[in-house]
Amino acid sequence: MYSHAFSILFVSFLALTLLVRFWLASRHIRHVLSHRAAVPAEFAEKIPLAAHQKAADYTVAKTKFGMLTMLVNTAILIGFTLLGGLQWLSVEVYKLSGGGMGYQLGLIVAFALLSGLLELPFDYYRQFNLEQDFGFNKMSKALFLKDLLTNTVVGAAIGLPLVWVVLTLMEKSGELWWLYAWFVWSGFQLLMMVLFPTVIAPLFNKFTPLADESLKSRIEGLMQRVGFASKGLFVMDGSKRSAHGNAYFSGFGANKRIVFFDTLLSRLAPQEIEAVLAHELGHFKLKHIIKRIAMMFAVSLAFLALLGFLKNQVWFFTGLGVAPLIVPGQSNDGMALILFMLTLPVFTFLFGPLTSLSSRKHEFEADAFAAHHTDARDLVSALVKMYEDNASTLTPDPLHSAFYDSHPPASVRIRQLNLAVAP
Repeated sequence: MYSHAFSILFVSFLALTLLVRFWLASRHIRHVLSHRAAVPAEFAEKIPLAAHQKAADYTVAKTKFGMLTMLVNTAILIGFTLLGGLQWLSVEVYKLSGGGMGYQLGLIVAFALLSGLLELPFDYYRQFNLEQDFGFNKMSKALFLKDLLTNTVVGAAIGLPLVWVVLTLMEKSGELWWLYAWFVWSGFQLLMMVLFPTVIAPLFNKFTPLADESLKSRIEGLMQRVGFASKGLFVMDGSKRSAHGNAYFSGFGANKRIVFFDTLLSRLAPQEIEAVLAHELGHFKLKHIIKRIAMMFAVSLAFLALLGFLKNQVWFFTGLGVAPLIVPGQSNDGMALILFMLTLPVFTFLFGPLTSLSSRKHEFEADAFAAHHTDARDLVSALVKMYEDNASTLTPDPLHSAFYDSHPPASVRIRQLNLAVAP
């Protein structure tokens, strides 16, 4: 009875999620196309009509592709669960492994590889058709393949030991395994923040110290004014993959470093770069990063506790088309992890706007911080150039934006910054 009820609940939430996402995407497309013919008045003197229309076409193309991806991913999810795909995979892996930890790890590896293969055609199309059609792709097919292999090797080297530890805790540490696993997961996340800038990121990109002494002096002056200590200023060769530009800081504690995409440096003036960086530093100084980390840890603790309950419920497995045990006494914790990962987004999708709302609030606060420590007009100028260069639409559907966007719409964001310089 519980199994049947959970199946109905899962299908209902899946259908609701799909309908809401399609409705929002359709609204977004109609809204963007209805404003394609003219640049919004507040941007009319800054962005050419051709650039505005390119952004509209790019947005529509991405949204349509996203709708197709939604349909395929939904079909794959149903195939893995209710149509028995995971059950078949578990039986085949068990035949090869004979059970035990080898079966648990093998099942997760097999699922990850199969999922990656199913996603590969979409990743390829996104890079070499969608991005290329709009002039953003700079990646060769050889580099695409190299990235794929590097991601696979790095993911296995980092992920497999972590999964082994979690599975071991699930099997041997009793009812509070989820609490111990949370400590392990939290420590792992902090470790990755330390290792990513110096160990992982250089596997994919080349990072060179900022050579422009004038710009370097300007940025160091900004960091001194706001009280930010960095281990270095670096330029990343983002142009070998994409024409999109950005700036960010990464690392944790004394390991923090500031990184500029080379595409960003080639487009913005020094004072605009300073203003963009002031915004990014605002996130740090206003403790947005700490708040996000704390929220991530709190949410992960709640989800692990939920998994601690679900992994012992037969209906959680059978309601999703999976036999909970292949043989009596055989742990199926690997399957529980996979099912939880697959179904969690279905049941949490409607909470997405809360995360977006919090993120947009932080963006406004970081903009205000940048306007206080630099000239707000420089940030406005930089944002306009970045919106144009990245083909970001100036006219998103308000509801779609409120649901998904981590950043406020361009018009709202720039209007708020203009108030900072108004007499």
